[in-house]
Amino acid sequence: MIVGMIATLLLYLGANIYLFIRFWQALSTAPSVVRVAFATLFWLSALALFISFAMRHHSGAESLQRMLFAFGSAWLVFVLYMILSTIVVDILHLVFPAFRYGLWYALGVTLLLLVGGWVNYRNPRVETINIESDKLSKSIRIVAISDVHLGYGTTRPMLERYVEKINSLEPDVLVIVGDLIDNSIHPVKQAYMGEVLGRLRAQKGIYMALGNHEYISGVEECLDYLSSTPVQVLRDSVVQLNSVAIIGRDDRMNRRRKSVDELITKVHEGSFTLLLDHQPYDIATSERLGLDIHISGHTHRGQVWPLNWLTDAIYEQSHGYRKWGATHAYVMQGLSLWGPPFRIGTRSEIVVFNLATARN
Repeated sequence: MIVGMIATLLLYLGANIYLFIRFWQALSTAPSVVRVAFATLFWLSALALFISFAMRHHSGAESLQRMLFAFGSAWLVFVLYMILSTIVVDILHLVFPAFRYGLWYALGVTLLLLVGGWVNYRNPRVETINIESDKLSKSIRIVAISDVHLGYGTTRPMLERYVEKINSLEPDVLVIVGDLIDNSIHPVKQAYMGEVLGRLRAQKGIYMALGNHEYISGVEECLDYLSSTPVQVLRDSVVQLNSVAIIGRDDRMNRRRKSVDELITKVHEGSFTLLLDHQPYDIATSERLGLDIHISGHTHRGQVWPLNWLTDAIYEQSHGYRKWGATHAYVMQGLSLWGPPFRIGTRSEIVVFNLATARN
């Protein structure tokens, strides 16, 4: 893992150096003051996310941290698409030598993609899954979300929009499948987001499984904060709602978490079982044990193309709905995002499970 992180950082550094050189050459005739201003802004942008991350647990200067995080995370995707676009325009220049100003075309294409990706991200879709089962004593609507990432990226106004949308779906039960918090609980507290979470409405309760970002943020502090909200965290535990058993499994960050085999022993016999497990690694186990629904998140499906190709290769199921034997599995792309506020080739989503008794 450390080797992979180092390799990623080196790639990111190399890409920035390459783009800086290309723009520096393109600005060769510009006044010195323009070139100096460009160089300063460029490297501040390239380093902004890392500076923000280093400041995440410090009080004070919240506005600066939020600005650095927003700008720095957007820069990640900007660099990715500038590199891809520059490769394309360089190839065009080789084939058609008269093709000029390729770098500026690449910049234009990149900015258009980012605007489209931002609009796509800001408008989550609602997916509906209808399931019938003779295990159910009555119909129930379960609304599922994951990867909200509250903090400097997903702010209080955005959370307010999400809460309004979720409540409009009139859930009987709301389940949150990990990564409600982003990188630190501090901005969540500062913006009093717990008050907004208190506006969520679900007649039979709001239940959450932990994700890896709750651990990154400080899991005990996150649990303490969430205890003052309507969100009930299921940490290797089960809640029984008449004929429906909701199993909340702790995240893989806890190496001592219980196995699905252990958790299933806590379920009332004959129950309709719903497992919340943030990272989608054990869907085959859910199938083997005959669980009815397995819900995960975590992958974001890479957020932007072509990173979705990577997540599709890593996970046997990286997004969407699939039937594993008798088990219904859904891996959510996430309601919000980590980092860059763009969805290109992926979608933000809320999933509604309409569960009904089987017709005779």
